[in-house]
Amino acid sequence: MKLLVSPINLEEAKAAYNGGADFIDVKNPKEGSLGANFPWVIRSVKEAMDPKTPVSATIGDMNYKPGTASLAALGAAVAGADYIKVGLYDIQTTEQAIDMVEHVVRSVKDYDPSKKVVISGYADYKRINSIPLRELPSVCADYGADVAMMDTGIKDGRSTFEFMTNEELSQFVESAHDLGLISAIAGNIKFEDMEAINQIGPDVIGIRGCVCGGDRNSTIQQKLVEELKSMMV
Repeated sequence: MKLLVSPINLEEAKAAYNGGADFIDVKNPKEGSLGANFPWVIRSVKEAMDPKTPVSATIGDMNYKPGTASLAALGAAVAGADYIKVGLYDIQTTEQAIDMVEHVVRSVKDYDPSKKVVISGYADYKRINSIPLRELPSVCADYGADVAMMDTGIKDGRSTFEFMTNEELSQFVESAHDLGLISAIAGNIKFEDMEAINQIGPDVIGIRGCVCGGDRNSTIQQKLVEELKSMMV
């Protein structure tokens, strides 16, 4: 299991890296759960990291605007992100999800086939009017995405575990694996969730708030990254 930590700037990225993060995930919490940061921030982080350390970048909690999402995805790829992540926020039908995934994947892979596309659904999909998470892995697999992820759309302190049972989370991971995808779980994961996370066994867990001392709008602390990393199996 790999640890993805989401910094907002170069200083935080260094703290995450020095703490043992396997993925550095550039985002901007001011713009939402998967808020997009600026191209120059992505570039500065990529240039500062060990070349073997993958850098990902979020492009937003996107409603049904496949053209906008595709341009944003290409921008993140050009800026240096190895993994480009889009959230299917307010995507209400499978057809809309397919349209989004197909075109985001094409925009990234046409530019550089080695780059990976991460498609995120939301554990709290019912309250943000999005498709059920159970539909996500098959759409990802059928239309060329590399990673099926879940997060929480509304950052009000409630975690993925408050919206999904351990069994549902395990089913999501198993479904992704059965389809040849990388599985990832995020969404206000806390230190006390790590025992359950280790049992569920996603390929990647994504965190920010818990390594900022519990407040995602605070600053990433290297010692907390180290502590969380030590709890992973």
